[in-house]
Amino acid sequence: MTKTTKLDPHCEAIVLEYKDNLPLLQKMETEVLGKLKGMLSEIGLLVAAVESRVKTESSLRGKLELKGSKYHSLKDITDILGLRVITFYIDDVDKVASAVERLFTVDWENSVDKRKILEIDSFGYLSLHYICSMPEYPYRFEIQMRTLLQHAWANLNHDTGYKSGVEVPRQYLRSINRLAGMLELIDDEFSKIRVELTDYRRRVQALVASGNLDEVPLDGETFRSYLELGPFNRLNKRIASVNQAEIHEVPLMPFLPIFKGFGCKTLGDVSRIVKEYSEGAFQIATYQIGLTDLDIVASSIGPQDLCIAYLLKQGSGKAGIRLMFDVLNGQSESNDSLAELLLEQAKDLPFMNQ
Repeated sequence: MTKTTKLDPHCEAIVLEYKDNLPLLQKMETEVLGKLKGMLSEIGLLVAAVESRVKTESSLRGKLELKGSKYHSLKDITDILGLRVITFYIDDVDKVASAVERLFTVDWENSVDKRKILEIDSFGYLSLHYICSMPEYPYRFEIQMRTLLQHAWANLNHDTGYKSGVEVPRQYLRSINRLAGMLELIDDEFSKIRVELTDYRRRVQALVASGNLDEVPLDGETFRSYLELGPFNRLNKRIASVNQAEIHEVPLMPFLPIFKGFGCKTLGDVSRIVKEYSEGAFQIATYQIGLTDLDIVASSIGPQDLCIAYLLKQGSGKAGIRLMFDVLNGQSESNDSLAELLLEQAKDLPFMNQ
């Protein structure tokens, strides 16, 4: 059974005000949370979590027992409603703060930027705390903004540090502070890496757009940018025209390991394969669908038959084609039969005798 804290009449009046206005506080929580999540979605900011709570009666009583004399009414308790936004990166904290400033009225006098605290053991408490309000509600609320690592550290330190009720020996404090420093460094490095990756993507996109494909190494990021140029569109349209078929777009990233397996080091290498083996790919596709009434083809038909044409001309045979299907579709015994069929069908095609 929970013990009820005995308070003086003034504080009991605040508790009574809390009880009378609890439905209003819960309504405010729902509205504030909805506005905050909506804004984050609108600006496209992915965060780890958005949490909210209306302070419980027992928590309120505990606060009043310690600091009741400083509050004239419930309106003076700025965290009666509390929200927390947990971001993945340090620089996203400021983006959340900007969103909060646009949504709500910020009480700058009572808001705190704890990130300006420089003590070595303060990592988990480097949150940005805004005290906010909305015109339609008489009560203020607090929004805390911190990173995922800061949040994890605050929770861990809450259990092992000052809340334990026991003074922590110096040797343990030193270990705790060392960990805090390491986590702060990790937090900084994650944000730094993200900025550098963003810069890399921009450089890659500029190189791809300029057509200097031999200068662009083949990797996941560069291949994704290359696909945005539609390098297989012309071949796909030519294949689809055989049956006047519609082209259904599907992901083409699975072809990256195939091209890497061919020994391609740059996007220029991939581009040369497209140019050199498109005719063979068209002949293979025509043989496959020419006598059918197929009226929808996947956008993967061009690059797939392109790879088949390359493997056949390189003499990779049934094993090479089987391996390609294993990579694209997962290992299956049916891939062996399909590879054998394709090898048989392609042997008399014109491009094989050129």
